[in-house]
Order: sequence, then C-alpha cells, then structure tokens
Amino acid sequence: MNVSQSQAAGLRSLPNKVSSFASTQAAWRFYDNERVTLPALAAPLLERAHLQVERYCTDYALCVHDWSRLNYRRHSNKSDRYPMTHETDVGYELQSSLLVSDTQGAPLVPVAHNLVTAEHIWSSYHEAEEALPRTHLDELSKRIRWLEQQSFSQPLVHIIDREGDSVSHFREWQDALWLVRARKTPRIEYQGSSQGCGQVSSQLNYRYSREIAFKGKPAQQWVGEARVRLTRPAKPSQKKRKRPPVPGEALEVRLVVSQVRNQAGDVLAEWLLLTNLKADAVPAEQVALWYYWRWRIESFFKLLKSAGQQIESWQQTHGEAIAKRLLVVSMACVLIWEIAANQSQSAKEFRQLLIKLSGRQMKWGKEFTHPALLAGLWVYLSMLELIETYPPEQLRQFKNLSEGILDV
Repeated sequence: MNVSQSQAAGLRSLPNKVSSFASTQAAWRFYDNERVTLPALAAPLLERAHLQVERYCTDYALCVHDWSRLNYRRHSNKSDRYPMTHETDVGYELQSSLLVSDTQGAPLVPVAHNLVTAEHIWSSYHEAEEALPRTHLDELSKRIRWLEQQSFSQPLVHIIDREGDSVSHFREWQDALWLVRARKTPRIEYQGSSQGCGQVSSQLNYRYSREIAFKGKPAQQWVGEARVRLTRPAKPSQKKRKRPPVPGEALEVRLVVSQVRNQAGDVLAEWLLLTNLKADAVPAEQVALWYYWRWRIESFFKLLKSAGQQIESWQQTHGEAIAKRLLVVSMACVLIWEIAANQSQSAKEFRQLLIKLSGRQMKWGKEFTHPALLAGLWVYLSMLELIETYPPEQLRQFKNLSEGILDV
C-alpha cells in the first residue's frame, strides 16, 4: 500500500498541517534559490567529517573516491543532460569522496561531491561552477589537493579503483598517501627487470591472512607483496590529438597482491594493489582489507539510487538543483551511518524499532541494512510529527473511523 518514492513528484512531507504540495513547492524554491550555494550546504558535512575522523579513525582516515552515472534518459526537462557512454545513457555523472574508518571500515561522511553536466561541474567545495572538460583523474587530483588542505586530525589514505592506475597521476600525488588497484599489463620494475604487474604477482610468496566469505561461501585470503619501481613514461590521452609519452622520475612503491582461495587452494579472485604506504607502518594484510572496504562507496551509491533515495527519479530540472538536494540527502545518510555505528543498548533497540517500521526483509542472521534503517527512520519521524500535530482524541477518532469502514 506504500507508494514508492520513485513515483512521487517531489519530497514527501511530514504529516503536519502543511500540505504535501506546499512542502514540495518550498523544497523546489529552496533548491532553485541562487543564494543557497553548494559550499554552504556542504559546510555541515565537512564539520561532521572532522568530528567523525577524531571519533572513528585511529591512525589514518580512509578516503574512497569513485564515479557513478545518474541516468535521466526519460527526463527531457533536464536540458543539461549529456550522453555518457551511449545514446540511451543520458544524464549526469556523480564524482564522490567518502570517508571510511581505518579500524572498523564503517562509512562516515561523503566529504566531497561533484556533479558533471553538459555545461558545468557543480562542486560542493567551489563557489563558482567550473567549465568542462576535465578528465576524471585530472579532476580527482584537484579534489585530493583540496582534501589534503582540510587538515584532518589523521592523514588521509586515498583509495581508488583501477581507473586510477596512471603513472603520471601517481607522480602528481606524491605528497599524499594513496592505494590504487592496478591492472595486470602496465610495466613495473621488479628485481632489476621490467615486467607486467600480473607477471610479478605470479613470482611472489603468499601468506595466509584471514578466513572470509566469497559469494556466500567460506574462503581464505592470502597476501603477497614486493617493493617495485615505477619507471615507465606516462602516456597522455590520444583522443584529441597524438601526444608523445612523457618521462618522469622513478617512484618507489609497494605491490600488494590479495588472493581469495578456496579450501583446495584454487585462486578464485585476485587484486593487484599499488600503494606508497610504508610497509613498517601498514602491513600488507591491512592494505588488502582497506581496499576491500572500498566497496562502502558502492553501497553509498546504491543508497542514493534504487535502495534508498531514488536519485534517478528526482524531478529537478537542472544539475545545480540536483547537486543541492544531493547534499541534503548526504546528511541523512550520515545520520543513518551514525545510528548503525552506535554500540549502545539503546541504539540497538532503536535499530530494531526502525527495522520493524521499515517493513523490510532481512537475510537470516542480519541485524539491519542501511536502506532499511533509512526507510524506518522516515516512518518514525512521521509518527513523531503525527503525535505532535494531532491530539490523542482525534487520533482515536481516526482509528474508530478506519475500523468502522473496514467492518462495512
């Protein structure tokens, strides 16, 4: 009987004396108000990020970067859409940075967002929109520089998937700490010879790390590592014009290889990781675990999309308004993560209440999911608003009326 958010014209309103239409109109004007800037809306997130790093990070703060397409193929009223990969993949691109605890792997705060449209990059940390184009990694370099300037209480470790495997950008990020998944083919120097990363991984000695679950089945994680040098020249993009390779200084880094094996010793999956983290500071097992926690940002994107906020159904007509609403929604995600991370008995009971209110099904043995907590929280807030808006006598009248209708 519940109408999903993807079918709603705008924000759902709480059951106070303001109509749903008025609530939707107020939000619409707010997101279109030029005096409401993105950095101003992002300021509470940045303030919370500093607090969460102090609370939940021991030696480092993990900062996971990723990109996600927002498909608005049927939203013809959005004039600043653009085709991202093919003609039906039309919309915007979201570029996000999520802080994660280095000890628990818990998501903390999405500390930076960019929304790329056909005309601009709408950024949570710049007052003015920026003109296109900029490659993913060039933009990421700028985002990393800004994050490094925020003076968090713990040093940041920037974690990036395989798209970040770029030697020119490794050289550009030397003043930061980074952990990047590598491809198998790029050349690295190992024991005096130039080899592909995949070739080097086959020569390493591996040690048992921990028991894990892989696709729902018990498995083991094994790790191996080596000191390697990056000496190859950078290869600039050839899309617009031919450009020669660009030589650069050699970088001393670590290759950490994480393998998932079954009980028979067969390799089920393998991740090649390059990092400038020192071996005496962060062991290979920890590096592999930190990269595994990179998946938190994928879960965040899922929470923004079909599992929670239905961002691809938002009706705002331009990228700036979508970006503003995204920052408000990000605050709701932070609240849910805090409720999930709280280990007190009262928080556990509150989570149980939210799950009941959500009506969501959990896997056997699973206490909660973030989408279920989000859905339950909305019902809970609606209940509080209902109690404060209507006197008990009137609520009993409504109850009697509903029971009378059902008895007919």
